[in-house]
Amino acid sequence: PAVAASPASVSVRELCERSAKRTLSMFETASTSDRPPTHEPSVRLKMAVKIRDDFDAVRRGARGVVGVVAHGAMPQNAPAPNVAVPSAAKPSEGASESFIPGLDAAASAKEKTSSDVAALIDAIDDDDRSKAKARTIVSVASGALAVSHGGDPSQSAGVHAAFKKRHETSAALIPRLASKWPRPKWHQPWKLYRVISGHMGWVRSVHVDPSNEWFVTGSADRTIKVWDLASGQLRLTLTGHIEQVTGLAVSDRHPYMFSCGLDKQVKCWDLEYNKVIRHYHGHLSGVYALALHPELDVLMTGGRDSACRVWDMRTKVQAMCLSGHDNTVGCIVSQRTNPQVMTGSYDSTVKLWDLAAGKCATTLTHHKKGVRALALHPREFSFLSASADNIKKFGMSSEGGGGAAFKHNMLTKQRTIVNALAVSEDDVVVSGGDDGSLWFWDYNSGHCFQQSQAKVQPGSMESEAGVFAATFDKTGTRLITVEADKTIKMWKQDEDASEETHPNLPFVPPKDMRRF
Repeated sequence: PAVAASPASVSVRELCERSAKRTLSMFETASTSDRPPTHEPSVRLKMAVKIRDDFDAVRRGARGVVGVVAHGAMPQNAPAPNVAVPSAAKPSEGASESFIPGLDAAASAKEKTSSDVAALIDAIDDDDRSKAKARTIVSVASGALAVSHGGDPSQSAGVHAAFKKRHETSAALIPRLASKWPRPKWHQPWKLYRVISGHMGWVRSVHVDPSNEWFVTGSADRTIKVWDLASGQLRLTLTGHIEQVTGLAVSDRHPYMFSCGLDKQVKCWDLEYNKVIRHYHGHLSGVYALALHPELDVLMTGGRDSACRVWDMRTKVQAMCLSGHDNTVGCIVSQRTNPQVMTGSYDSTVKLWDLAAGKCATTLTHHKKGVRALALHPREFSFLSASADNIKKFGMSSEGGGGAAFKHNMLTKQRTIVNALAVSEDDVVVSGGDDGSLWFWDYNSGHCFQQSQAKVQPGSMESEAGVFAATFDKTGTRLITVEADKTIKMWKQDEDASEETHPNLPFVPPKDMRRF
């Protein structure tokens, strides 16, 4: 019987060949065995182009240097090439290559052993040279290339650059499409025209009366003040809270005003008697946000107990508790259609609630920092959410109790904690920061067209420049901001401004928008 070869007698090469053969037979299928035949001219052309692009400098290095020296096309400050040029007169064009040792022998050897690929490379070179020559002739005929008789080195360098081969990247060959990002329309700049001081502490909240005649502010001095919108005069001061007043809302269907504060209390004020007529008990900690439903007699409040509580306005009963957030509920907005309630929390999420089912319909996790402000657009079915990382726009849908899809970020980062957000009918968005910065945006494009910095009132420290809340009046022509320097500031559009005299900040369309 035949004796099997021992493993030590089999070479590594033979083992590799066996393994390769076994792998090929294992994975070979009918599709790989019946491949179409390769197109030999295409393969040769591809190889020729690759060889020409990779080794053209090596193949024509000496000839290119001598050609530059012979035509006097070297720049004035360029170092001398490492080529021995005779001390006699400048070589002529025909004999510029004859004095290089071994060049003629290499050329004759190349002619004897030239292959199809080499001939193809030479054909490609000839085609490039003819195209470059044609371009140069056209430029000379049009007057774009002028060579002076004095032999200016800069002009000679220009001639050399015209003959120099250009390597274009694939990005240069692809036609660049125009940006489809909507261009912002021009907005009139906003200017400060009134500063109201009357509170003795931070002014934390503001709301405008539906009749557009007065507005109310809540402060850290535990008072609620009613101001005349036209003149800025104080009308009334309401007391009753024992901590900061953080939220206010005036009903447009009842003569009621609602307030909440860090004392865990939610109060209902009768504006005909200017007295508290109802209390809503149930919050376990300070209340930060308050909102009224535009059609139903319900009230939504949220605070540090991480829950949004829905109250029956008349019976003072807690209808439901919308729980799900992991941190303080910082802002609440409400609308007629689903999603009827939206909450922003310091856990960096925005939740959209199905009020009929009493549960969360959608959770948006696009933010990286706590969400302190939400704002609904007056006409479009969309909203904005503000955080320390960015201001984001979402489009809403009523299906399945309410949903939202991320649209885009604002094009500039405010780089501060954004406490206040408001949108007007004219697509103007205003955002107020913890550092006193007040930025104005175009809603459609997300472009910031004006940046303002609030000035603190005399006697306050610079660190007290902070915007806590902002709102437009019912016409959208006046803006009210309440700030940490205990003042209320009122802004209006500059009627004398035009696009020529007061241009907005320059708009740069985004190149790559990030999803988060």
